[in-house]
Amino acid sequence: MKKNYSVTVGYGSVKKVKISKTGPLVFIGGPCAIESRDHAFKMAEKIQKICNKLKIPWIYKSCYNKDSRSSQKSFNGLGMSKGLKILSEIRQNFGVPVVSDFSDPAWAKETGSVCDLVQVPAYLCRQTSILKAAAATGRPVLIKKGQFMSPWNMKNSVKKLEEFGCKKIILTDRGTFMGYNMLVNDMRCFPIMGETGYPVCYDATHSVQLPTSMGNISGGQREFIPTLVRAAVGSGIQALFMEVHNNPKKALSDPNTVLDLKYLKLILEQAIIIHKTRLNLFKKFGEDRVHLND
Repeated sequence: MKKNYSVTVGYGSVKKVKISKTGPLVFIGGPCAIESRDHAFKMAEKIQKICNKLKIPWIYKSCYNKDSRSSQKSFNGLGMSKGLKILSEIRQNFGVPVVSDFSDPAWAKETGSVCDLVQVPAYLCRQTSILKAAAATGRPVLIKKGQFMSPWNMKNSVKKLEEFGCKKIILTDRGTFMGYNMLVNDMRCFPIMGETGYPVCYDATHSVQLPTSMGNISGGQREFIPTLVRAAVGSGIQALFMEVHNNPKKALSDPNTVLDLKYLKLILEQAIIIHKTRLNLFKKFGEDRVHLND
């Protein structure tokens, strides 16, 4: 395992967020897609108020272009120019790092010029051109494990990023395909992906998707978000990713899986308690993964 297990997110005047094996749990969240400037600011204000009260470091997440919608008619964001302008204003006004994904190598440079963290979508986690472009931004990279990928195969994506010069990587699980229209989480993935030496993250809201189960949009089982969050935090994540909306029924993207804002504080409180308990156990007993077959 690499000795340097931490990734620091943030440049310029924003508050730096450190994601590390022994540090506090970090929250990455916001609306799935940027719907408008007013809505983005409203969500940032409300989320920041909750995170400040709980003293949990956080990164604002929202995408300017959701390029993997099942239907051409689905809302996929405001586009790169408008979206990045809004994210830049979120940074300036709230002093918080921001992250967005990008689905085309040509979008990487502009995304990295604004975002403190760039995200590689799950479907593109093996795409060499995307990984090369992400590394070229010079920003830390959050890479989602593809729904079709085993956790041990993510080392190959990590190796590509490293060969392109990126040494600031966060590996994220968002569920694995189990038959049709179903995702499951294998909690072994966190210690396995952690063997790369980089921080691991759990995407709780995408993990409850039922992909394209409603014909041309994905359904979801958001009632399982709290259960899965508790399991993932206990399994050793360093960051928790959740898409959050103040009115999920009217969300323009992923309305069936985004977390209702009114539950965010409760879920984060539980996650923080479990994370602190796990760190205490780690300090007392040492490494949390015991090789029983040694």
